Amino acid sequence: MALAVKFSPRRSASSTPSASRPTTFTPDIGWECWIREGNALPERTLHLLRQHKIGLFGAITSKPKKEAEAELSPALKGRGCQYFSPIVSMRQKFNLDICMRPCLSFPGNPLNFIRKKPAGGFEEPKVDVVVFRQNTEGLYAGVEWSNPPAPVRDALRTHSKFKPFENVPGEDLAISVRIITRPAARRICEAAFQHARQFGYKSVTICEKPNVLRETSGLMEEVAREAQKQYSEIALWSTNIDAQTMWLTKNPEDYGVIVASNLFGDVISDAFAGLVGGLGFAASGNIGDEVAVFEPTHGSAPKYAELNPPIVNPIAMILSAAMMLDHIGERDKAEKIRAAIAAVVAEGKVRTYDMMRISGGAKSITLGAASTTQLTDAILAKLEVAVEKAYAGSASN
Repeated sequence: MALAVKFSPRRSASSTPSASRPTTFTPDIGWECWIREGNALPERTLHLLRQHKIGLFGAITSKPKKEAEAELSPALKGRGCQYFSPIVSMRQKFNLDICMRPCLSFPGNPLNFIRKKPAGGFEEPKVDVVVFRQNTEGLYAGVEWSNPPAPVRDALRTHSKFKPFENVPGEDLAISVRIITRPAARRICEAAFQHARQFGYKSVTICEKPNVLRETSGLMEEVAREAQKQYSEIALWSTNIDAQTMWLTKNPEDYGVIVASNLFGDVISDAFAGLVGGLGFAASGNIGDEVAVFEPTHGSAPKYAELNPPIVNPIAMILSAAMMLDHIGERDKAEKIRAAIAAVVAEGKVRTYDMMRISGGAKSITLGAASTTQLTDAILAKLEVAVEKAYAGSASN
């Protein structure tokens, strides 16, 4: 992860803007920290985030409980170390409760969603969806047990729906709690409506499952209806999560802003990402009152980590950096980055293996796929041209 502090453009004596750089740090985080220290998110890294308020987070490896324990340094085994996902921990420690995941189709991307026309032929509807996912609660809050203790079982016995599970042996029982609070639900719903108003979206869709999860999804629905009263020009739609996954492959262009609880927001944002090129094009921001962390939504792809040259698509990471620039008030720079990506995608000359629809691995390069570095360089070349034009225009004025 690189942590960055906000920077201001500098000007030379000729009044032409010169290259400006943020102050950056690369702190310790992730799987190697877990193996060495029994902690994937050390306190020194948390200190840097508290100090600088902004982070750009690369994908890192997380593994299931037993595998994590097996890979610990021998000196740490048996000492009660528990692995927690660093990004989930950051969301909770800094209350990064608003997760924003844009899903935008770039013209010319061979991975974009297409559908058959009734009269024959195909069409490619524009997808422009922003998913607002509540980021700290729900099933990802981490309140769960294997072999739940007696006080937990006693509490659950007070609910009539627990009766079929009452006599299940503890070692055969695992429980997770879905927690939704009104203040967090209100904050994510209001953020969704604010974004819709600011950027001209005509609707906000609350995507839950209130017909089954009557209390928790019911609360999300209730709060969304309350929030919409302040945004009368924006329609509020309601969809069930399972039905939404079907409708998004029929008419994705109908949707604008979608708001959901943690798990459902995770699912539906990945589903929409699949319509615009997959996770190689999916960026996200985790935003709190004071701290914000931006990241691609894809995983670490450990099977490709050691390949030389690297082959993974860098666009999601670059789009995440652009979102970070938006957040710190450098929107002009962010727009230039997105325009450079759009130009490279539309040109179609440099494509990573996923964009070519071929299997990954070292052989993908021999089949004509671009490396991570080549696609990044192509984007940088387009960006350099745009920056030079902007500076030339500024100088002429």
